[in-house]
Amino acid sequence: MKVNLNYGRSTLPVELRDDWDVTVFRKFDMPVLPAPRQALEHAFAAPLGSPPLATVARSARSACILICDITRPVPNHLLLGPLIRCLLHAGMAPDAITVLVATGLHRPNEGAELEELVGDPWVLETVRVVNHHARNDDDHVHVGTTRSGTVVRLDRRFVEADLRLVTGLVEPHFMAGWSGGRKVIAPGVAHAETITTFHSYRYMEHAATANCVLDGNPLHTDQLEIVGMIGGALAVNVVIDERRRVSFLNFGEIVSSHLKAVDHVRRYAEVPSRRRFPTVITSCAGYPLDQNYYQTVKGMVGPMDILEPGGDLIVVSECSGGFGSSEFVDAQRRLVALGPDRFLETLSRKSRADIDEWQTEMQVKPMRVGRIHLFAGELAEEYWPLTGVNRVDDLAHCVERCVGRSASRSVAVIPEGPYVIPVMQGV
Repeated sequence: MKVNLNYGRSTLPVELRDDWDVTVFRKFDMPVLPAPRQALEHAFAAPLGSPPLATVARSARSACILICDITRPVPNHLLLGPLIRCLLHAGMAPDAITVLVATGLHRPNEGAELEELVGDPWVLETVRVVNHHARNDDDHVHVGTTRSGTVVRLDRRFVEADLRLVTGLVEPHFMAGWSGGRKVIAPGVAHAETITTFHSYRYMEHAATANCVLDGNPLHTDQLEIVGMIGGALAVNVVIDERRRVSFLNFGEIVSSHLKAVDHVRRYAEVPSRRRFPTVITSCAGYPLDQNYYQTVKGMVGPMDILEPGGDLIVVSECSGGFGSSEFVDAQRRLVALGPDRFLETLSRKSRADIDEWQTEMQVKPMRVGRIHLFAGELAEEYWPLTGVNRVDDLAHCVERCVGRSASRSVAVIPEGPYVIPVMQGV
């Protein structure tokens, strides 16, 4: 039996023996919109919890549109042109419209990468497209403090716009429960102080800071509070299938429209399982998510629920863009030097996280369940000692060895990685 795992811009085949008990976890068959552009125009005219976009735009002098960074496969080529044209037709001047890349603390997207991200030359020629820089103090304005004590500063270009618009992909997220909507605002365009508080130990170690969980999730609770602080926003929410085709699309008030999208994707992305597996093979969903090791951690966290304690988790991720930030390198170096328990103990004493160490903290979670093995064909030699996981050069041999180590021949395979979340039920 051969299963193709999402890997880079293509797939990576893995051969599984016929005498193994193999379970493949994929999204349930999703409907696909036959005419997504027409569906978008209809959504603008009949939004959820808001007047039509054209009506709202006629009373606004400026607009700021948030888009996710290059690590998310949002179909911006489909969304941005019609959205901006609607604003222009309502009388808004082109120089009053800003498209802001919600980088959080990730690096900016520039040059050819920005062109790929936007996906529409007309947009780049017509309106201003810029990156958010979380460490630039002057770019941010204080909007309040959450009930949990997080000081919130956001990019002033978004806060001070008459019309605040958010675009995003709604998919499982290993911290915020589900991506998109309110998450594009915070941490998307938040100041570094806000982001590092959001990602501190008290948030990251909370039981509800997990894939597909909104109720009781402290990040989600604060994100909703932040939406209220700025007086709300409007959102375009998109759900895609395994082949990156649009399955669902809506527009409207950011909270209610996002939850409607979550209701849709939850039915397909959460896949029940009645058992755990000693061997689990997964991916980091392919390009653009598997560009670096930092994002690869999401692929490690996704299958935790179905990995037997002490089992083997095999992850494939191309890592063509390298390891991640210098701060992430430092965090991984500390993990390797201290070990998981001592590393976590150092985090517990902080009110704010060091930049990007939260991704290392999330890696500790699957490390506590079982052994992690990584196939990353493009990861530079110098970074392997910092991964803290087992290096795989021969995928077939690794799979054979892991299955052979177990008394059971049960194997789980998740080709689309963290976009599909196996969930234990009835055990």
